[in-house]
Amino acid sequence: MNSYDFKLPDMSCGHCVASITAAMAELDAQAALDFKRDTRELQVTTELPREAVAAALSEAGYPPAP
Repeated sequence: MNSYDFKLPDMSCGHCVASITAAMAELDAQAALDFKRDTRELQVTTELPREAVAAALSEAGYPPAP
């Protein structure tokens, strides 16, 4: 398993969390997500490469900060 940290400047509410959760479930139903809404951070634990997770977040409308 791989663990990745992302800073998501556009993530601000429960709807954002739900959208990201749904997008990640389509990509990897076994992924573990740890949201920190106050700091707009997300930790993803998955078998997938970081690039695939970042692409899915961007497609969902939450591109990670560089």
